[in-house]
Amino acid sequence: MTPPSVGLIRSLYVRFRPVGPEVVATAPRDSVGSWPLWDRVGYYAAWAAGLALIAIAGAIVVYMAYRGAQYFDLGLLFESPASSLNQATSGGFKDPILGTGLLLVMSTLIAAPLGVTIAVWLTEYGRPAGLARAVESAVEVVAGTPSIVLAMFGLVFFQQQWLGFLTFDAEGGAVLGRSFIAAASMMSLIALPLVVGATREALNSIPGHVREASYALGKTKAATIRRVLLPAARPGIGTGTALGMGRVAGDTAIVVVLLGATLQIQNGADGGVFGLFRGTGSTLTSYVYYNSPAGEGLAPEKAYFAAFVLLAFVIVLNLAVSRLARRGGEGWTR
Repeated sequence: MTPPSVGLIRSLYVRFRPVGPEVVATAPRDSVGSWPLWDRVGYYAAWAAGLALIAIAGAIVVYMAYRGAQYFDLGLLFESPASSLNQATSGGFKDPILGTGLLLVMSTLIAAPLGVTIAVWLTEYGRPAGLARAVESAVEVVAGTPSIVLAMFGLVFFQQQWLGFLTFDAEGGAVLGRSFIAAASMMSLIALPLVVGATREALNSIPGHVREASYALGKTKAATIRRVLLPAARPGIGTGTALGMGRVAGDTAIVVVLLGATLQIQNGADGGVFGLFRGTGSTLTSYVYYNSPAGEGLAPEKAYFAAFVLLAFVIVLNLAVSRLARRGGEGWTR
């Protein structure tokens, strides 16, 4: 007969399996059928919601891929839109693609450094406390503000006479308040909360002993942030930046109000690179809307192909975000 002490040891070993020097308790396995009724209802409802979301996303991707392939024409990528209102006769969407890329680069160059700076200050300093709370509230307000409101604010702001050198000038010297500079400035506010949130989360996930080890080696707080924390938080920064770029690429209100939504890129009066920044133009989103059945371009086949190109770009960004997130999650578990 097995002594009671041996049986007790065996049962405890099953419940508490040693993992290295530690002992981890394992919860007993149970089946969903043994759960209470409302727990089972919630469980299956969660599964149904997840599967429905996958089905909707898949339907959107499959439908747009089908319509994009149906009207596939590489020539549209390298030809500027026609100057006429009827886009069904000729012209591609090279200018909207260039406008999308230019707006993405400019808004990212504004949002990424500013968002990382704000996140570092809130996470590592946060003093004075009242100012830190005010900054956090401001970031939340900007995150919840509709883009059309940001567009109207930007239009009023950049229509000031003393900012006329940043925007497109009309005949007679009137300041229109429309340019790539104005649109990128307001677009950066869309991406800013995402950069701040992802960077703060990445910094908070770094163990405290990493900072203490840096201080023990004689590094100052600024040197620790620059040489230790920011390199470790790089995947989170990249994730926030990529998500912000996705939001910028998908916005239309700011493009219409602050960029003019002109089919072709129109440079400023002074020409050159700065004239391009002061000019007006469009993006793929505004081009899709203009040529959709609800718009005035009368070219729905081009709208479908442009939408497919935009969707492919967003999917690539999402894949990059997922890869960065996985790398960030593995950073401190090795």
